[in-house]
Amino acid sequence: MQTVGWISILPPLLAIILAIRTKQIFFSLFLGIWLGWTILGNWNPLEGLRAALECCIRVFEDNGNTRVIAFSGLVGSLIMFIQRSGGVAGFINWLSQRGYIGNRKSASLLGFSLGIVIFIESSITSLVTGSVCRPIFDKLKIPREKLAYICDSTSAPICILMPLNGWGAFIIGLLAAQNIENPFWALLQSIPYNFYAIAAILILLGVILSGKDFGPMKEAEKRARDTGLVLREGAEPLISTEMISESYDGSIAPKAINMLLPIAAMVVMMPLALFITGGGNIMQGSGSTSVLWAVLTGLVTGAILYKSQKIMSGKEITDYFFKGIGEMMPIALLMMLAFAIGQTCKHLGTGIYLAQLTNDWLSPGLVPATLFIVSAITAFSTGTSWGTFAIMIPLGVPIVDLMPVNLSLIVGAILSGGIFGDHCSPISDTTIISSMASASDHIDHVKTQLPYALTGASITILLYLIFGFYF
Repeated sequence: MQTVGWISILPPLLAIILAIRTKQIFFSLFLGIWLGWTILGNWNPLEGLRAALECCIRVFEDNGNTRVIAFSGLVGSLIMFIQRSGGVAGFINWLSQRGYIGNRKSASLLGFSLGIVIFIESSITSLVTGSVCRPIFDKLKIPREKLAYICDSTSAPICILMPLNGWGAFIIGLLAAQNIENPFWALLQSIPYNFYAIAAILILLGVILSGKDFGPMKEAEKRARDTGLVLREGAEPLISTEMISESYDGSIAPKAINMLLPIAAMVVMMPLALFITGGGNIMQGSGSTSVLWAVLTGLVTGAILYKSQKIMSGKEITDYFFKGIGEMMPIALLMMLAFAIGQTCKHLGTGIYLAQLTNDWLSPGLVPATLFIVSAITAFSTGTSWGTFAIMIPLGVPIVDLMPVNLSLIVGAILSGGIFGDHCSPISDTTIISSMASASDHIDHVKTQLPYALTGASITILLYLIFGFYF
């Protein structure tokens, strides 16, 4: 694929800077898309506008994109179901009665634990953690930014360390395309070298156990403690206030089973769907199809459960189903724009250009750290870790045949860089979903999480330099 050179960096850079400065994520993303297609249209702004709109529409030509966007809407229905049925209230009561949740630390550890246990898919992890923990965090006056940080840091970083999910299937496919004899084993051996994912999880655990924050998160914690405001004044949570308030009204006996059973059905369905779509091989399954099947299974399970208990009538189930989808339309639009700017960067050759920058000066000892940095910049600029893996694995793996470097270390560095960039990019789908799941202001989430992400990245670079030169 050709690239237009350094100019290819401008569209994602514009989108990121504008999003942070103006806090208008929709406008910023579309402006980045428009600039990209204006460049491709010989700097004709009208042609750029036409092509940008066409690019947004073409997002739906990809079945995987359509499934993910549909999943985003259907998750709104599932959230509405488990809240309105008294499932979340029942689960919180169950935890409280047993003394599991009594303070800020135990509440944060609950969020951390949910993220660890539900490792099937990053979006499901964030959404379950956010839906369950948001009422608890609000009651204990823990800022929404902290919940978003927990959701984000236990989604992609956990999923990338667990090979038996959609992430593993995708990476194994990329490694197999490089003629690696046993791609599953290659992925498994790279896990100990995925330093950023490990660092992100350990830093989060350290922050929870110590109760010590720094940077903007410290200010957010102080605001919540002193004023009781879980959101700053003027913040715009990335979910409607109606969805947050449309919860248990006390007319139904709260039961934890009304939340746990639909979620359990969804979690169990994910690997089963990977097995089915992979023709008996879970590593060859379709992640997007499996996610869609999983959330549909959760919805059907919930509808049957609530109807059998006479909690909801058929009409109420239908009403809440469509109401949940409707409340998630802004998120679906945001996902569409995120996919569109990714496609724009692909046509511009942004990822290829960033990767090619290193070709002339790479030495064996610097290879792991360099691949991490290039992968991180690529993922941050494009907002996609999977897209970064697709670009960087074909570029990085062949280095093993040219230089005395360890394959597991190379794969780990590429995956680490993709996770870091994805973890802190404001245009990343996992970052967006974490803000949505926690009902946090999106840019506030990005700003408060960034210092922790940069700390993890600094540690990671140091480790890759040590392992690159001495191991």
